[in-house]
Amino acid sequence: MRKKKYAMVIDTKTCVGCGACVVACKTENQVPEGRHRDWIVEEVTGRFPNLHMEIRSERCNHCSDAPCVANCPTGASYTKKDSNVVMVNPKKCTGCKACMASCPYNARFVMPEGYVSKCTFCNHRVEKGLTTACASVCPTHSIYFGDLNNPRSEVAKLLKKRKYKALVPEAGTGPNVYYLV
Repeated sequence: MRKKKYAMVIDTKTCVGCGACVVACKTENQVPEGRHRDWIVEEVTGRFPNLHMEIRSERCNHCSDAPCVANCPTGASYTKKDSNVVMVNPKKCTGCKACMASCPYNARFVMPEGYVSKCTFCNHRVEKGLTTACASVCPTHSIYFGDLNNPRSEVAKLLKKRKYKALVPEAGTGPNVYYLV
């Protein structure tokens, strides 16, 4: 069986920062108040009057070389065997926060029960053939999810035809969330 390389592609030209993805994620994954698995960032660059604003939906980047996995002393943070999805086993997690300290995306948080949590690319939905909750509700269709190892997937096609970037490339983590620019 071919290993899947899941990726998320977010179109910064069409994202309006409405937060529907954040609400869908919180609802789907029962994320407690005050915590989040994804969030909206508005970044303004340039100098007046030549300013550019980019709106991004951010989350765990499910890195190909995930420092959170490498730095977890208990093995609670791990990469699934059949894909690149980075998961957390709450039963093994001691809440030491080594994974949080090593994540260049600040994509993890501590649940009230004491274990660390994060985006799972809605693994429970994907295993049923569905897309992620955030992609399913995006009113501007700015969030795409799929397998980069499948050249016919929408994410693979988008990355071939559009300019894109990844966040914090200098960290060398091999992020799998891409932003169309």
